[in-house]
Amino acid sequence: MRVLLITKIFPNAVHPDEAPYNRRQFAALSRYCDVRVLATIPWFPGMERLSKWPIGAKAPREEVIDGLPVRHPRYLYVPRIAPVLNGPLYAASMLPELIGRGPLPDVIVGAFAYPDGFAAVCLGRLLGVPVVIKTHGSDIDVIPRDRRLRRPLGWGLTRAARVVTVSRTLADGVAALGVPRDRIDVIMNGVDVKLFQPRNRAEARAALGKSPSSRLIVFVGHLHRDKGVLDLIDAFERLAQVHPDLELALVGSGAEEQACRAAAARLGGRLTVTGYLPHDQVSLWLGACDALTLPSMHEGTPNVLLEALASGRRVVATSVGGIPDILHTPELGELIPPGDRGALADALLRAARADYDPARIAALAGGRDWDDSARALHDSLLRAVRSERRPRAGGQDAGDTVFSVPAPKGGIENGAARTGASLN
Repeated sequence: MRVLLITKIFPNAVHPDEAPYNRRQFAALSRYCDVRVLATIPWFPGMERLSKWPIGAKAPREEVIDGLPVRHPRYLYVPRIAPVLNGPLYAASMLPELIGRGPLPDVIVGAFAYPDGFAAVCLGRLLGVPVVIKTHGSDIDVIPRDRRLRRPLGWGLTRAARVVTVSRTLADGVAALGVPRDRIDVIMNGVDVKLFQPRNRAEARAALGKSPSSRLIVFVGHLHRDKGVLDLIDAFERLAQVHPDLELALVGSGAEEQACRAAAARLGGRLTVTGYLPHDQVSLWLGACDALTLPSMHEGTPNVLLEALASGRRVVATSVGGIPDILHTPELGELIPPGDRGALADALLRAARADYDPARIAALAGGRDWDDSARALHDSLLRAVRSERRPRAGGQDAGDTVFSVPAPKGGIENGAARTGASLN
């Protein structure tokens, strides 16, 4: 089966930390089928002169990432003025990337509902190729609030052969936009279980130069306002005034990094801002911490929570998106309302002081690896191809998480034989 992934949320040489979950899932998927990636980059005339958009000028046109052949075509983008045009412009920009560049894919995946998924559906209808839209969080939680985009968003989702979500909450949002439940698959992201596993906290702290007697809270992610990082700093500053043993580390980079570093200067060593770190260093910080926190305003199913739990660390996070599905018992962590700095401060203090067994946390979380996630996605893609060969006749409920045995790398018919599916 030949799979084409079209998405603007994918790593590149300029931003290697962008959407690591897509990179890992599709790299794992490539063990079972042929995967090609169009990791798109927005472009508009004069963009290179604006410091907000440096990626358009600097990202390479082609590269290989985790063994995946990746092209970075630019798509014409209209910032803010007329967002409803971005879907059609995206599709028109991608059409030359498909015509005359070898055999057509058997299925197109648009990762992010709009404009990526919308454009993928336009291309699929032009070329006669089924499309699967993979949703992530804000594309279903936030975009529908814009009246200008709700109609094109729903148009794309309802015309996709299947829609993949990373949580049951997102599945409900997709269904509310008109997609039948039997065309929605809930497929959780995976975890690198070799890298993220319980480790000795004292040894991890020694490797980072941290005191063994402190209580360390860690945040991992983009330093953006929507991730709640400014709320987190405010809550921590309240705690730091009366609890001298507490420390906070912000692992990541982003638009609010300067504000975070200014806070670190005020707190005199109690707050650490690391900037972007590779995954092996992230696992070390998770191993060193007493708890992870993620006070986001909205989320899909954030992989850092899965990684923290696999590392045997409890979590304080907001009750948004798929997070309640992950923290399905209080033993794994505490849920708080988004934007409530007082509740966040109280929960952080409880988390920092809690005594728990890391091995039990990891076992209770029951995380699956990326191969499990890729095999589930493969099954969904194969369902999409089958649906173009014969009428849809029911399917599984969106509340069911899909895991199945994939087809071997090669032709679709061979894959159907392996899974017992008929393509006639």
